[in-house]
Amino acid sequence: MISFFIQQRTGIKTIGVRMGLWVLMSVIAHLSPLTSFAATKAEADSAYVNGNYQKAIEQYTQLLKEGQSADVYFNLGNAYYRTEEITQAILAYERALLLSPGDADIRFNLQLARTKTVDKIVPQSEFFVVTWYRSLVNQLSVDGWAYTALAMMALAIVLALLYLFASPIWLRKIGFFGGIVALLFFILTNAFAWQQKDMLEHRTGAIIIQSAVPVKSTPAPNGTDLFILHEGTKVTVTDDTMVDWCEVRMPDGKVGWVENSQIERI
Repeated sequence: MISFFIQQRTGIKTIGVRMGLWVLMSVIAHLSPLTSFAATKAEADSAYVNGNYQKAIEQYTQLLKEGQSADVYFNLGNAYYRTEEITQAILAYERALLLSPGDADIRFNLQLARTKTVDKIVPQSEFFVVTWYRSLVNQLSVDGWAYTALAMMALAIVLALLYLFASPIWLRKIGFFGGIVALLFFILTNAFAWQQKDMLEHRTGAIIIQSAVPVKSTPAPNGTDLFILHEGTKVTVTDDTMVDWCEVRMPDGKVGWVENSQIERI
């Protein structure tokens, strides 16, 4: 039928049909990777369900080369956990949590994997307001906060129109004060989205990937050993200006230097 219409139409109409077909083919070409992604994701999930965890790991890893996904990282972490590769499971869960910080399943599995690590570190206590604020920011991802900000802006505009054009005084009051509140929430949710984006772009978290790592007082092999960390432990990189070394901070506040090859960034 397509070739029939092409043959029957001439001049501008023919050009229009051909352009339409070109657009259609371009759309199909752009959608085909998504179809391939879905098929490969289904195959990886099938391999996991059937207990072929190594194959699932390979396929999930390949998928992540095409683009990051919290779901794929989560499933990759599950596959690593099943093969007792706890350090890699923790890395995958941590990366999934960065993309979807409010996901309770990811958080639960990460905590479960951490119970299998050697180091049991009690984090420093912090002011409850800081803990509450951090928990609030981590309720949504950067996209989630961005969509919320857009919704708040739309609400503020509607309320502003209500204030400008409504006749009853009580409706104008609702529009005025409600618009101010919506605008404040718009600013706040934008700030939350910016923080989530900053955490994604400037990742300071890292995981110890060697069985036992001596943390040094100075960035040198002959530096004094301050303490030992074991694989799977999470640290925060505070200084990465040295070529082969970086300064890390522990959740309990301890600070020292480790070689770059001994950690992997989240």
